[in-house]
Amino acid sequence: MSFCFLSCRWLLPTWIFKKDQFDNLEKHTQWGIDVLEKYIKFVKERTEIEINYAKQLRNLSKKYQPKKNSKEEDEYKYSSCQAFLATLNEMNDYAGQHEVVSENMTSQITAELARYVQELKQERKMHFHDGRKAQQHIETCWKQLESSKRRFERDCKEADRAQQYFEKMDADINVTKADVEKARQQAQLRHQMAEESKAEYSSTLQRFNHEQHDHYHTHIPNIFQKIQEMEERRIIRIGESMKTFAEVDRQVIPIIGKCLDEITKAAESIDQKHDSQLVVEAFKSGFEPPGDVDFEDFTQPIKRTVSDSSLSNSKDGKPESRFSGKSKGKLWPFIKKNKGGGPEDFSNLPPEQRRKKLQQKVDELNRDIQKEMDQRDALTKMKDVYIKNPQMGDAASVDLKLAELAQNLEKLRLEAQKFEGWLAEVEGRLPARTEPARRQSGMYEPQNTLTVNNCAQDRESSPDGSYTEEPSQESEVKVPAAEFDDEFDDEEPLPTIGTCKALYTFEGQNEGTISVSEGETLFIIEEDKGDGWTRIRRNEDEEGYVPTSYVEVYLEKNAKGAMTYI
Repeated sequence: MSFCFLSCRWLLPTWIFKKDQFDNLEKHTQWGIDVLEKYIKFVKERTEIEINYAKQLRNLSKKYQPKKNSKEEDEYKYSSCQAFLATLNEMNDYAGQHEVVSENMTSQITAELARYVQELKQERKMHFHDGRKAQQHIETCWKQLESSKRRFERDCKEADRAQQYFEKMDADINVTKADVEKARQQAQLRHQMAEESKAEYSSTLQRFNHEQHDHYHTHIPNIFQKIQEMEERRIIRIGESMKTFAEVDRQVIPIIGKCLDEITKAAESIDQKHDSQLVVEAFKSGFEPPGDVDFEDFTQPIKRTVSDSSLSNSKDGKPESRFSGKSKGKLWPFIKKNKGGGPEDFSNLPPEQRRKKLQQKVDELNRDIQKEMDQRDALTKMKDVYIKNPQMGDAASVDLKLAELAQNLEKLRLEAQKFEGWLAEVEGRLPARTEPARRQSGMYEPQNTLTVNNCAQDRESSPDGSYTEEPSQESEVKVPAAEFDDEFDDEEPLPTIGTCKALYTFEGQNEGTISVSEGETLFIIEEDKGDGWTRIRRNEDEEGYVPTSYVEVYLEKNAKGAMTYI
């Protein structure tokens, strides 16, 4: 027996609903979920490519960044190198946009679709469960109908046989009356049972037809409609995800365009004239061009002479034998530089190059001196704290470090004075250093008298650009200690970098400290450098140090960030 359904607008105009149709639908919807999961996997792999690409771009940019405190860093004064540095920085931002693409695709597509797939699986499972349940119910009703029908058929046959037997007994004259009556009653009973089976079969048939109508016109269409809507939502969702996939890329295109515009702008900013001028400034020697070489007439029996305009650079009274050998006749500005580290005073370099090297060395020594002085000041403050509060530490433990710093300072000062003497020689200044020169050398502390060799008077130039030592009397540069104290008489007060509020009362009894009262508001002129002390000012005439733990500090935004220390 087959059952036909009139129409279903989803699959076919006419659909024969059999059990295998549920199987087909189940396979199709599972295929749809597989397609969705495949797309999720595709997007996930795309995000991994984006994040790996961004990582490689960042590593590439970092690889070609100039190393700090290296020769490579000096090369970036040229406009072409600055443009390359700007390109590296823009590539870093470019990589950041690929990271944004990866993050947005992960959050807006992968995560959302993964959650939707789980919901879809649960909904699909529920719909097919309802379909299987409805299918089983109609099959049960059909079995009940078949059973009622067979019973009705059997009872009818039994009633027919009982009637025939009664008629046969009634026609037989040899059968007793009691047997005929018994046969009649049996026939009546079978007829009654047949009527009851007929009524039950009729009732079961009506009930089955009603269930079948509901099944094929209400329950199954509703279930299939829900499955259809579920499948259409899946299709719409994957389409929206594909739009998001494109939109995520489109959102970063303007920023990527700006990165590329900046690279183009950096390339256009390259100034070949400026770079050439930098090369000239970096490598100019400071030498005067050589004069004409005089004609030497070997046909005349006269002593060979050398023109004063040549670059032999001989001193009066020096024999010509200094230029004998392989170096004879060479113009010394064009002689190759000595290989190796060279002399300490850079005397092997041309004057302009030597001046730059000496200036760099002096600046480096001044920075080292200032660093040592800062460490010494911090340790001195720490020692004062330990003396006042012995429970915080042993003051004697700081003395060894202070002594070591004092030795280092002395060595650095002598070294700086030596290089300043050489620098003064190159710049054509007097051998004795003036007051501004002393200030430039790092603001040394008062000392009795410092002596430095005047190297400018002890050396003379040689043809290869170096200097030769000659015995001469040492000249001393004396720096009176009294002059040092006058250097800071007109020193301007330190600017205010923030405010503070006293949390506790502090009695400043030691030199350099200042007393404060609890709740008092003061100005900060120097923050804690790690020694536990903060320098504050009450007014123009009152300033000093207080323990950092005694105040609540509020630094201004333009002074090392808006940080609060308590």
